Amino acid sequence: MAFISDRLARIKPSPTIAMTTRAAELRAQGRDIIGLSAGEPDFDTPLHVRDAAKAAIDAGHTRYTAVDGTPSLKRAIADKFARENGLDYAPSEITVGTGGKQILFNALMATLDDGDEVIVPAPYWVSYPDMVLLAGGTPVIIECDLDAGFRLTPEALEAAITPRTKWLILNSPSNPSGAGYDRAAMQALCDVLLRHPQVWVLADDIYEHLVFDGFQFCTPAQVEPRLKDRVLTMNGVSKSYAMTGWRIGYGAAPEPLIKAMAKLQSQSTSNPCSVSQYAAEAALTGPQDYVRDSRAVFQRRRDLVVAGLNACPGLDCPVPQGAFYVYPSMAGLIGRTSAGGRLIADDEAFANALLDEQGVAVVFGAAFGLSPHFRISYATGDDVLRDAVARIRRFCDGCN
Repeated sequence: MAFISDRLARIKPSPTIAMTTRAAELRAQGRDIIGLSAGEPDFDTPLHVRDAAKAAIDAGHTRYTAVDGTPSLKRAIADKFARENGLDYAPSEITVGTGGKQILFNALMATLDDGDEVIVPAPYWVSYPDMVLLAGGTPVIIECDLDAGFRLTPEALEAAITPRTKWLILNSPSNPSGAGYDRAAMQALCDVLLRHPQVWVLADDIYEHLVFDGFQFCTPAQVEPRLKDRVLTMNGVSKSYAMTGWRIGYGAAPEPLIKAMAKLQSQSTSNPCSVSQYAAEAALTGPQDYVRDSRAVFQRRRDLVVAGLNACPGLDCPVPQGAFYVYPSMAGLIGRTSAGGRLIADDEAFANALLDEQGVAVVFGAAFGLSPHFRISYATGDDVLRDAVARIRRFCDGCN
């Protein structure tokens, strides 16, 4: 359609949302569908956070706020960075948006010119490359396969950097793989970046608190203070506090970048929801029991799913360090035919056949830039996960 801009034609709809929508449509038709495609905690938002939101409404805090966050929320975020990450940020170096996605979008739109390159390790969160394209940049995809633990190596990073490189996007723990960078691995990447002063780092730390088996989270500006002046550290309350629908994300960076992002936000969404900001402040400053308790639940679910999938013929599921996803390989099923007569030519064919024949919705690996894999979100109940794993086992057993 000629009316639609060429810019919009550069991008595609989110595959994770598309799979979730298809599962919902089948469910509406009466099918028994288990949805494992959406990355959303199944817990309620903590009570004290909900109470803070109600109190904010009753107090009349329902009007416009400062474009990129209330002063009190920015102070709470600064305190969080100091307390948990050893990072010193002034409120003027902090921005608040409608979810972490807006922080990433604002940063790329505010900084990229046509032809600027952004290094994106694969597997990646589906929105990274499309955001880069929409902003006029060029995503440079580096495949980080199972043998590399789904992690970017210093050698691969060095080889990908050119004079046009403006950003490296680094997500740890990762969506979709759950892979995390320990301090030594992070320092090795930082050492490369120190040699290339034109490259900034966009650190997506949204799964910071969801780490397992004693894994110690770290973020680039914390590991290498000499990089702090060219790092945007992004985080939010969605995953850590079961607040996906509240839509609050935040970032910290040098003040000139923060001002540029606020300028963009002032002409798009303006301020995030006022009530949600008060709720986010309560999440960051209040009791942290939920974070600890939910982490234990997610680790138990991870172990359940990993063990179940590794018992399925044709699948190989590594153990992730964090987040609430697994990213198994289905290479052992390629070329086989399902019980329903479907040729399993690739991971997309696998995901579609699994949904149609066993009613389990997963996301195929090509959506994340690395095949032959698929992503499962285990942010749902144990009984549902057991049922899902049993169905996947039946599907794999039926392939020949």
